[in-house]
Amino acid sequence: MTVAAPVRILHLHSSFSLGGKEARAVRLMNAFGDRATHMVISAMPDQMAAREALDPAIAVDFPGDAGAPPLHGKPAPGRYWRLARQMQRFDLVLSYNWGSMDGVMAHRILSPIMQLPPLIHHEDGFNADESVTLNPKRNAFRRAALGTARALVVPSQRLETVARTAWRQGARVQRISNGIAVADYATPPAPHAIPGFSRRDGDIVIGTIAGLRTVKDLPLLVAALALLDARYRLVIVGEGPERDTIMAAAAAAGVADRVHLPGFMAQPWRYVGLFDLFALSSLSEQQPIAVMEAMAAGLPVVAPDVGDIAHMLAPGNGPFIVPDRSAATLAAALRTLGDDPARAARLGADNRVVALRDFDEQAMIARYAALYEGAVDRPGALQPV
Repeated sequence: MTVAAPVRILHLHSSFSLGGKEARAVRLMNAFGDRATHMVISAMPDQMAAREALDPAIAVDFPGDAGAPPLHGKPAPGRYWRLARQMQRFDLVLSYNWGSMDGVMAHRILSPIMQLPPLIHHEDGFNADESVTLNPKRNAFRRAALGTARALVVPSQRLETVARTAWRQGARVQRISNGIAVADYATPPAPHAIPGFSRRDGDIVIGTIAGLRTVKDLPLLVAALALLDARYRLVIVGEGPERDTIMAAAAAAGVADRVHLPGFMAQPWRYVGLFDLFALSSLSEQQPIAVMEAMAAGLPVVAPDVGDIAHMLAPGNGPFIVPDRSAATLAAALRTLGDDPARAARLGADNRVVALRDFDEQAMIARYAALYEGAVDRPGALQPV
């Protein structure tokens, strides 16, 4: 029997530090197994923590700056030509977020004359500079660059509206919900699964998973902790350039001894259940995978009303999606749940039911596989044999 050649996929990432979009990309790469090979180019080559979550058996290359044309820099014909030449080696190009948009524009300009492979673009949200108001210049650039994209994939209802209106992508837009392996979260985690952290009697542990970036506004979560009594501790799992800023905020607020940053940790099902409450403080979100992970672990969620978060959760969790982003409002919501553990447990159980119903990863994997297979005209190429 003839074995079909793997689908050769080029990934153009804004960064490959393990946030929501990277976690999804890694999960899909792992799910496709030996039916695909991959190359990952990042606009920020020093942020590659997500590679640690890849199955070691996956065929993937990380060429870095020395082996691939840069995604960042001023638009220039020579750089666009080098990016297009790189694309010619692959069957499919997958681009992610604003940081990859020069690659998308290279495809737009040179595809008609260089017979480039199909490109599918993914948008998962915005950085701090577009968290309140969209950038008109970026909107115009996206509209121009996406002209040859086979599809534009978004995870949330709010981002779908932006893509159809501000970016004018119409029928090109496909909304595919994120998903996780909800069943993995049923097993209670080991007590010391978070390095350097152990629960003390009477602790109320607030946890979050986030890239340590400005858009996550984690100093606000530290400020909320400072308004809570000494029973409350905060664990922030993730890595990024804002680590020192977060710890400086904790020291200034006098809560450095109650803030723990263990760094990046793969396999969140092994530790999320150690939290009592899950919290976000982001300036911008769309459909956060971290919220799904909290729901799967049976946790209540406290967060600002950003993106689709309010629509993701069980109805009873609604009062804890706060209308403003003040430390006082976040602290009040956390205190209400911390003082009523029975209510917190009920909300967490309800959230887990919703996660099982709406966010199991098998449906997500099947939709992405079908989309990518259709783009390369190889039905079933990414499905298990």
